[in-house]
Amino acid sequence: MKSKGPSAGATTTKHLVPDLLAPGLDLVFCGTAPSPASYAARAYYANPGNAFWATLHAVGLTPERLPPQRYPELLAWGIGLTDLNKTEYGSDHELSPQAMDAKSLHAKLRKFRPAAVAFTSKHAASLALGIKAPAYGRQAEPLEGAAVFVLASPSGRARSFWTLEPWREAAAFVMERRLQRERRA
Repeated sequence: MKSKGPSAGATTTKHLVPDLLAPGLDLVFCGTAPSPASYAARAYYANPGNAFWATLHAVGLTPERLPPQRYPELLAWGIGLTDLNKTEYGSDHELSPQAMDAKSLHAKLRKFRPAAVAFTSKHAASLALGIKAPAYGRQAEPLEGAAVFVLASPSGRARSFWTLEPWREAAAFVMERRLQRERRA
């Protein structure tokens, strides 16, 4: 069964879970699309089996483990959120290829100019970068001026591929930017 939101297939700008973006962020996380739990909660990475929020805290990007409903607070730590598919929800294999909007992601990166973008799965990175099988970690080429990280998916369904190392690498990038700002202040 294909899990689509109410606007799937329609030409609309209504997002199932709104972007969390602002100019000059340190890091923007980008997934493929909300899960059914995230759609129901209208919050990013809301499935209880998803390790996103625990991982953000474990690698030092947030001072505490936030519940998904507090996702707007990430802006205070220089972190943003978006998805490639803003009109459908479900597992990657259930999503329409035409709803994966890499072009819009590129436009958002040009508009908001984050220092880095981190894809929360190889599939999302592949779609956005046009690379068949990207490696985990920092990529050699930037995307619209942003450093690029490919992370292991925090989804419970991808647990067999889990590794914290690329998340630590992205966090170290952010920590270095924060230290540079503190030195300038």
